[in-house]
Amino acid sequence: MMNLQDTNERFIKTFAKSKEMNEKQMDVIPAGFSRRSFLYGPHAIYADHGQGQYLYTAEGKRLLDLNNNFTVNILGYNNQAVNEAIIKSLEKGYSFGNPSEEEFLLAKMLCERIKSVEKVKFFCSASEACVGAIRMARAYTGKDKFAKLEGGYHGFCDEMAISGHVSQDHDHGPADCPKGVADSAGIPKSTMSNVIVLPQNNFEACEKILRANQNECGCVLIELQAAAGGSVIMKPEFVEKLEALCKELKMVFIIDETGTIRASKGGLQAFYNVDPDLTVMGKLIGGGIPTGAVGGKKEIMDICLDEAIISGTHHAHPMACAAGIATLEQLDDAAYNYLNGMAARIKKELNAWAEKMGYPFAYFGTNSLMGYTISREKVPEIVSVRDYWDTTDENAMLVYALEMAMRGYYPVARGQISLNLPTTEEDITNLIEDSKEVITNIFE
Repeated sequence: MMNLQDTNERFIKTFAKSKEMNEKQMDVIPAGFSRRSFLYGPHAIYADHGQGQYLYTAEGKRLLDLNNNFTVNILGYNNQAVNEAIIKSLEKGYSFGNPSEEEFLLAKMLCERIKSVEKVKFFCSASEACVGAIRMARAYTGKDKFAKLEGGYHGFCDEMAISGHVSQDHDHGPADCPKGVADSAGIPKSTMSNVIVLPQNNFEACEKILRANQNECGCVLIELQAAAGGSVIMKPEFVEKLEALCKELKMVFIIDETGTIRASKGGLQAFYNVDPDLTVMGKLIGGGIPTGAVGGKKEIMDICLDEAIISGTHHAHPMACAAGIATLEQLDDAAYNYLNGMAARIKKELNAWAEKMGYPFAYFGTNSLMGYTISREKVPEIVSVRDYWDTTDENAMLVYALEMAMRGYYPVARGQISLNLPTTEEDITNLIEDSKEVITNIFE
């Protein structure tokens, strides 16, 4: 049976150069790096370069990337068409304040692909885009408060970083009436007063809360599949009823598709047959260059013409738009079907095996963005972030992630997985077999 102490010691030896770099860089960067989400285990794994489906570490170790910068690198690394688009943009000049044709072309592609999107406005990240969407909704409705789901992650900005994660270290209130809890120090209490927290997949509770706040709440922001706070899939009937309630109460209904846009050409919302007022986008739409966007109904988007003032130095950066165009051009139905098919195989084979063996281990998710869990007992039906985190065996999750890294994979300890297009069926076979070996060693 594996234990965390032994795994940590072998991990440090395997990724010795990363440990050395981490210690050196802590002198000038808090923790040694700026992306806190990449810290798990004894230290972060430092990247050197990527090629195809693989990330190469500072030690020269090749890892099948199952993180892909939290869903961004859907085409893997060093994609020729994206490289060429970036170089062409670079040679033209890479920092204009002026609008460019690339901005128009990417916006047009998003409008054509996502049924609910009629107009698009670009930002530098999806975190910014979430802030922009809330401002648009407030300007449109004249209401200051907004509602979000407990366990929904929408960036690090103050109002977004409320109840994105649930832990036993805090009092989150009753499950049917969650209390807003700051995800970080430094968030003012006055900011938290504008955020209404709703339970996932509990429409009756959401309806009660929203009706009580209908005169103050201007919009509802949700993910169809939450990821950062535990991978939780929203039930179609829950989303359908919530959308109808927002329409009745004259609240702007916003879907954050930052990660789930990889589900299909039309994003995950195409599978739910919903028609949100606004959609937040990010990650892959910039082809690996930082960008974000809000798209939606003309009457709401046009609030940006003269009422909701939103502008930034690098918004609609031509290089990001060019890379995004080159990326979306390669993401046809066949590409999405291949990605989702690989994910379906992982879930089917590993879950059937784990059930047969009696191990509390499972993969889940609706598309090539998945989650996995190792529970202390039987894997529960996960309908809320509380189901996920209340039952998770955090030590076992960490052992699995670190052991898989040493075997040539790059997952995330909190249980988030996303696939990239160059990944082969052989890669998936190896992932499945190595997962079986690690899980068996954890429990026996």
